[in-house]
Parts: sequence; C-alpha cells; structure tokens
Amino acid sequence: MATLVDSSVVIAAERGDLNLAALLERDPQEEFALSAIGASELLHGLHRARTEAQRLRREAFLNFALDLMPVLPFDLEVARVHAALWARLARAGSQVGERDLMIAATALARGYRVATLDIRRFPRIPGLKVLRI
Repeated sequence: MATLVDSSVVIAAERGDLNLAALLERDPQEEFALSAIGASELLHGLHRARTEAQRLRREAFLNFALDLMPVLPFDLEVARVHAALWARLARAGSQVGERDLMIAATALARGYRVATLDIRRFPRIPGLKVLRI
C-alpha cells in the first residue's frame, strides 16, 4: 500500500523524535509521498523560524525529506474527493481542519493511506486508512 506522510511525521523527524529515512525504508516495496498541502505546511514552518540558524536547519531537513518523497498535487481529481468529503462531514456535523481534509482527499483520490501522529482528526474521515506512527 502507498502511504502519504503527514507533516506531523516530518516535523517529528526534524526534531529528532523519529528516523524518517528508516521509516521510509521499512518496506522497500512501499511508496511514500507528501501532499502539496503537507509540503506547504512544512514550508510555512520554515518561514516561521525564530532564528536564521533554525531556518537553515529546517530548510536542510525539508530538502532532505523532499528528496526522499515526491509531492502529490491538489488537482481537480483531489478537489472532487475533497468537496464530497467536506459535504459529507458537514451533513454529519463533524469538523476536520481544512488542511487535514485536503491531505485526506489527496490520499483517498490516489489510493494512499495517511501516516500521521495526529490521531484525533484523520480517523474521523470516512474511508481513510490511517497509519499511526
């Protein structure tokens, strides 16, 4: 199964809480990717760095992560899945953060599961397979 890596996993790896390369090499047959939305979240963190040294560390780690995984776009196919999910959750009175919903839609549209440390939001999304890291 292919896995879309949530930004929470990359952030934990950047902080030294897990080994991203080891995680991605666990199963050589498995495909891993980032969503464009997740990449944007990570880039946002880069631009919010408090010091130049922190920004440089984050940038180096982000470039390392981007070398390991392709970035999947938020395109029309994903937008269709996103809109349907958004409407379904709204009808049910359930809320999920907009970026998390966009990441989930990317995964569902491409047949991926989501690897995340965020076990509160992603499991509420219908049909989404979640790998807790």
